[in-house]
Amino acid sequence: MRSRIIMSMLAGVTLAASALLGAGPASAAQFADPPAEFGTDWHDPLTAAPPVAKPDTRSCEVTVAQAQFRDFTPYQGSYAPPGDCGDRWSKVVLRLDGNVKGRQYDRLGYLHIGGVEVFRTSTPQPSPDGIEWSVEKDVTRYSDTLRTEQPVEMLIGNVVNDTYTGIIDVKVTLTFYAAESTAKKAETATPDRVLTLQDGALTAPRNSERIVAEVYATGSGGGCEEYWYLTVPDPAPYSCMADNGPYREVQIKVDGQLAGIAEPFPTVWTGGWSNPFLWYVIPGPRAFDIKPIEYDLTPFAGLLNDGRPHRIDVSVVGVPEGQTGWSTPVNVLVWQDAKSEHVSGALTQAKAGTLANSSTYTPGSEHRLDTAGSHRLTVAGYVDTSHGRVKTTVSRKLANTSVHRWTDGENTDGLKATWTDDETVTVDGRGPATATRTQRTYTMDGTTTLGADDRLRTVLTLGDLAAVDETRGGRRTAWSRLDDTYAGDTTYTANVPRDQRHAVGTTSERYRLYGSAGCYDRTLATAQGVLTEDRRNC
Repeated sequence: MRSRIIMSMLAGVTLAASALLGAGPASAAQFADPPAEFGTDWHDPLTAAPPVAKPDTRSCEVTVAQAQFRDFTPYQGSYAPPGDCGDRWSKVVLRLDGNVKGRQYDRLGYLHIGGVEVFRTSTPQPSPDGIEWSVEKDVTRYSDTLRTEQPVEMLIGNVVNDTYTGIIDVKVTLTFYAAESTAKKAETATPDRVLTLQDGALTAPRNSERIVAEVYATGSGGGCEEYWYLTVPDPAPYSCMADNGPYREVQIKVDGQLAGIAEPFPTVWTGGWSNPFLWYVIPGPRAFDIKPIEYDLTPFAGLLNDGRPHRIDVSVVGVPEGQTGWSTPVNVLVWQDAKSEHVSGALTQAKAGTLANSSTYTPGSEHRLDTAGSHRLTVAGYVDTSHGRVKTTVSRKLANTSVHRWTDGENTDGLKATWTDDETVTVDGRGPATATRTQRTYTMDGTTTLGADDRLRTVLTLGDLAAVDETRGGRRTAWSRLDDTYAGDTTYTANVPRDQRHAVGTTSERYRLYGSAGCYDRTLATAQGVLTEDRRNC
């Protein structure tokens, strides 16, 4: 069985976003009774995530890319900033509109402007009759890049032949919202510079006072790292092996010194878990919103401000030697001290705990692998700015536990896993110290079973949760809670042509975001590809 499951999953994403836009709450007419089974068409993809909020100011739109992707040839173009909205904006919103029909797998894609990765996304799988979808992303943080003419490169790697007929047709635009008197520009939120690495090295401005690296880390490429969370070590008998089991950790180093650690998000693409019917309407969390991992490198600013190039390396712990499948492009965001030509400083602490990683295999009629991994890192440093000495301390604590169960032949294959990534950034300078604590939790609980009648059933729940608390002088000043939960249960007949699969299934997503800034709560549900619920509670 495993070979069939693997071929379904491996053939999905083959290359290394943003909220997927759906219609507003559907009318009663849209909630017609679902069919007895999936047909040849279904509702266009949508998620419960909120659209990007837009200011009520004058706006200008620029087309960045318009292409049809049939193979692995990148789209090459050029970008020029708008002439009627100035060069300082209250917000910049990227929008992708796509359509595809026929038969096609899910594909991964990226968009580079001036070498900066501003967007990474994956695609839905189409119906024979065709689907349309749209994705939005707030890209205001890349304003420095967008102020000048830049080359554009975009690729959604694809294969089109007699079997896989879907041509991916996309258009990407940027909408600029002018920073007029009614829109307060978020000066502290938008970096002054956006840099990329040159031959793996970073040369930072000498007056940098805050430095953040972002890494669009994705496990993909058609190999076992596409679903790294299911890999097992010897001597466990399983189709995807990894010497040290499924624990993965994305690390960044500065001149060989460990500078940041993070848990990768366990993204499930729209062909994942051997069951594309799970994702035809509602994708899993972040499948169309590939968010970068962020590392606050400000403790290293004193070192990086010497005007020399410094080596920046990103690696993924746990990937077998020689194994491909991870993409880790890096952008570096820099905030500068406008009143200083050179901001000096020093790294004062870099303390890494022992990386703990154990996988225990228990044989039997049901094989079992228990995995536990954890790691800690604290880095601290200071910079002497025009407004005084500022100390920054970054502490991060990671943990992963999982239980993987499967039978001989892998006709039953299940995983229950939790990843936690707890980060606190403390800044002590003028006035009381500020601290931002972000507690991220990712969950996966699913089982795929192939019965004697070749009916393949997948039951799966995914969770993307985060708690953010900001304090000043020990008193909380802002907070938020995110809970994005997906659930699906779908069944189809495997190893037969599409029109003989007799697929049935239900999927749902509830996206809740609430806190000191307000409340957003939306629930979607489907059956056999038909939208059956679209409810908002805030």
